[in-house]
Amino acid sequence: MYGARSVLPILVLLAGSLSPPTLHAQEGRLEGPIQSEQGFYLEQNYPNPVTADTWIPFSLEKSLFEHSDSVVVSLRIVNLLGQVVAFPVATEDGKSTRERVFNLAVRAPGRLVAYWSGRDPAGNTVPTGMYYGELTVNNRPKMVRKIVVLRPGRGRRSILPRL
Repeated sequence: MYGARSVLPILVLLAGSLSPPTLHAQEGRLEGPIQSEQGFYLEQNYPNPVTADTWIPFSLEKSLFEHSDSVVVSLRIVNLLGQVVAFPVATEDGKSTRERVFNLAVRAPGRLVAYWSGRDPAGNTVPTGMYYGELTVNNRPKMVRKIVVLRPGRGRRSILPRL
């Protein structure tokens, strides 16, 4: 019974070494905030691993606004198969709004933070697993971050028979 519980974290770690189908070689895996030639970057969500909800910071540089007064930002959460699981919502003064960060017009450069409740659009909590946050700005190649969701003690059943 106890052996099965220790298998889940190992499986999650192994799954984390896999690249999702939507992650292209030129995008790479990012560690820490890195400025990009694209004019935007996606930071690591916090907390990570996620047990309930998480905050996802990203930055838009001034260069994006040189020829336009706004940019179009989309942030989505996808599973290992590249299927969209959720769209985080925008935040203002540390409080989440109901406005999804999907084709969202942003009018000023700077650091922004999106909020994800750990739920899908139907309101169901997503299961334990590996997910990816994908940030796209003005249809430029996306930046991707790994998001680990752990739901400790939520009715997990052992896949091994009891002895």
